[in-house]
Amino acid sequence: MPLIMDRDRIPTQWAEKKNGHARLIEPGHMDVAKIALVNNMPDAALEDTELQFFELLETAARGIPVHVELFSLPSLPRGDRIREHLDKFYSSTDELSGREFDGAIITGTEPKQPDLRNEPYWSALSSVFDWAERNTTSTVLSCLAAHAGVLYSDGIVRRPLGDKQFGVFGYRASGGHELLSGLGDLVRFPHSRWNEVPAEALVSCGYQILTESTDAGVDMFVKQKRNSLFVHFQGHPEYGALTLMREYRRDIRRFLKGERATYPSMPHGYFNMEATKQLGEFRERASRGLHEELMQAFPEDLISGTLENSWQSSAVCIYQNWLQYVASKKFDRSVFAQTARVGHA
Repeated sequence: MPLIMDRDRIPTQWAEKKNGHARLIEPGHMDVAKIALVNNMPDAALEDTELQFFELLETAARGIPVHVELFSLPSLPRGDRIREHLDKFYSSTDELSGREFDGAIITGTEPKQPDLRNEPYWSALSSVFDWAERNTTSTVLSCLAAHAGVLYSDGIVRRPLGDKQFGVFGYRASGGHELLSGLGDLVRFPHSRWNEVPAEALVSCGYQILTESTDAGVDMFVKQKRNSLFVHFQGHPEYGALTLMREYRRDIRRFLKGERATYPSMPHGYFNMEATKQLGEFRERASRGLHEELMQAFPEDLISGTLENSWQSSAVCIYQNWLQYVASKKFDRSVFAQTARVGHA
């Protein structure tokens, strides 16, 4: 079922992808699941993140009408083009105050400080967490937002990894939670992070771990916070097939420009043998001298056609379960309100 959006608030790339057929919200339309997408990604990834979540939600919605509104933290630094995009299609998170949504999805952004509480947007992000606890049925926190959420509500400090956890990793699903309904015992999801929150700290603070790996740690975990079930992902089920490749290319460029000290590790479990060979040869060339111009020879075209979204079915399954959870809670509230009115009469 196509996503529903407000008139004049449909991002250009999505409108072009849908050939102008995106559904518009109608006044008084109450039987929809209202979702606030709080997109805080850096400029280079913001529009791609929009499309990734739009496509995932639309595929997962099935028969559930889903109305999406876009928000972003006002305290994040932005370039002129993205600032214009935000002004046209987004609202500030300040405008969430006093509003209720059935669900919310909050993304992270690229951290600059070891302690997230020292980030300039910490106060604004904390206010969004407070709002979500009181004014949504369920809230999804993605990657850095998950780290910030557990730090804010439970004081759980993330710990640095020896190297970037980057690639597609396998996780065991357990716990019998309704969000795992229809999911296989082993799922694979993309990750791209330098830090993790330890399982023992999560369990001691009342979180239920839903997917975990002996080698890769915790992926998905949940906890009820006031009125809202908070669903945390350390990974990125929303990623498209090419996202990890583009991040790898970005990190190589940063190395060639001298912005990072080491050549980035290749994404785990992502490239096939031929792509791995091509990228190994490119690394040998790059090791002979740091020149950004070498990126012109990066074998992107050769590699792109070999990449598959091997995690899509699992991602769709989890988000379908999440939307069904949100819709069922909305229905329960509606029935309760009607019963209360009848009883009062």
